Amino acid sequence: MNDRNVPDYPAAGRRLRLGLVGGGRGGLVGQWHAGGARLSGRWDIVAGALSSDPKTARESGRDWLFAEDRIYTDFREMAAAEAARADGIDAVGICTPNFLHRPVAEAFMAAGIDIICDKPVALTRAECDAMAAARKKAGVIFAVTYPYAYHPMAVQARAMVAEGAIGAVRQVMVEYLQDGHAGAFDPAVRRAWRMDPARGGRTATTGDIGTHAVHLLEFVTGQRIARLRADFHVCGGDKPMEDTAFINFALATGAPGAMWLSQAAAGQSCGLRLRVYGERGAIEWDQEDPERLHVNMLGEARRTIVRGRGAGMHPRAERMIRLPRGHGEAVSDAWANLYLECAVAIEARRDGRALPGGLLDLPDLAAGARGVDFFHAAADSNEAGGAWVGL
Repeated sequence: MNDRNVPDYPAAGRRLRLGLVGGGRGGLVGQWHAGGARLSGRWDIVAGALSSDPKTARESGRDWLFAEDRIYTDFREMAAAEAARADGIDAVGICTPNFLHRPVAEAFMAAGIDIICDKPVALTRAECDAMAAARKKAGVIFAVTYPYAYHPMAVQARAMVAEGAIGAVRQVMVEYLQDGHAGAFDPAVRRAWRMDPARGGRTATTGDIGTHAVHLLEFVTGQRIARLRADFHVCGGDKPMEDTAFINFALATGAPGAMWLSQAAAGQSCGLRLRVYGERGAIEWDQEDPERLHVNMLGEARRTIVRGRGAGMHPRAERMIRLPRGHGEAVSDAWANLYLECAVAIEARRDGRALPGGLLDLPDLAAGARGVDFFHAAADSNEAGGAWVGL
């Protein structure tokens, strides 16, 4: 990150073909995948098994204008059929509930198809290890959808920290606040699986949005959490799993940090906010105001860097910019940047080309496993009465 001679992304040789599993009617995550793929300019979305319900899968496939023979009601059938086609998909976007990530990914990896998977990638570390073995055998790309790290100003923050703009990191604060679980749990709602350990995992809010918070803070600081202590709470209506977590942690350097996660924070929409304090100053970034990075240096006036070209922007961040300063970009553009880097990696693999070192920051299966380790460590700590545990 200290090198400002940032290479450009290679030009596309062709549009890659994307299929989706999950994300049918009413599936917001599927729309994020599709929007990012289309906006990147590198993909055509051509096939899908968009629901586990056959009727919904067929209707959703027609909504998406897939050819009838590329609308699937079973992901295993889709993997086999697409692998057999001359114009089969290059990659699959996995937008399913968490418990299906491993079987879907393994079916497509076995067919030689690259993977773009939601987080958390699995329910346990053992599943992550099995997926890693399958990925190594297949030799495919396995990307994980941490889109917030693809906002230009998150990349700007990472570059500034890496280049020492605020000095050595001394403390960190990250929060991710929503209000989607502020009410009582309703087992009849579409996303009720998130409160079922068998389908969503050992934690609810901590695994869902907490994995984003951990990835962002480790991405920006360039450091990993070494240990943590966690307390889980139900702060909204009655429900079987936590909707709020308060977590203290220490980075590998010993610098302390705090994390506040809640999906029961009334009035909050998508409040992912990161503050990094160094020995000479601090940076602040808020996902709900994504185009501005605030820089607060000791003894100096507060400075705000606005997304755009020049005026203090790092070349790595400039490379991700799609519109001139003053024309708003949003999370859809971050998803597009993620899908662009997926395309670059996947096309290079399929063409047998090596990419320049440091060209991509693509979150891989190891980054996904890191999120799984995190929510298990937090659960271990909470069950031990808030004891410190290693990560």
